[in-house]
Amino acid sequence: MKLQVEREKIVKYLNLLITKGLTKGTGGNISIYNEEEGLVAISPSSVPYDILTPEDIMVVDLQGNIVDGNPKYAPSSETGMHLKAYNGRKDIKAFIHTHAMNCTAISCLREPLRAVDYMIAIAGTHEIKCAEYAMYGTPELAENAFEAMKGAKACLLANHGVNVGAEDIENAFAITEYVEFCAELYVKAKSMGEPVILSKEEIDRHIEKFGSYCKL
Repeated sequence: MKLQVEREKIVKYLNLLITKGLTKGTGGNISIYNEEEGLVAISPSSVPYDILTPEDIMVVDLQGNIVDGNPKYAPSSETGMHLKAYNGRKDIKAFIHTHAMNCTAISCLREPLRAVDYMIAIAGTHEIKCAEYAMYGTPELAENAFEAMKGAKACLLANHGVNVGAEDIENAFAITEYVEFCAELYVKAKSMGEPVILSKEEIDRHIEKFGSYCKL
């Protein structure tokens, strides 16, 4: 089985999206890029996570051609968005797209997630931009997301959800959790008044200080 380790990890982390409250139903998708093989393991489209096995995870090349996986299933409808990241950025080897509640709520305002907490620095930026709206699964959404995530490890998708890319799936998942934590703080603070936002200079100091903070 091609990319067995990657496919096993995808099953694990898809189920963690549910148990950690980071998505609902079959919402969201996860992929891992094996640079040596030039192949991407990615979750199939619209399959309940609790019934997935590693054999069900799809494997595609960087052009989106199916190489392996359960013939009953198709790769995620957002495969193009994942491949856009892998083809365009050398620092991304794992990618998570999810519909985390608070991130999605902020995306409905079409505003960035701002630095209410220093842990936003874990995404490598002082504010997480919101990509312009486009229909799911389209080249337009893939392009918008890629542009919004430049210089960072995360972006919001307008009226949709959140993307995270990192050097491995462990870090991608950790960043996803912290970004949703920051989003929850932002939503709650906004409900009580106008939150005080940490400066770019302050967050830059945290980015530098973190160093390998999120290396798991």
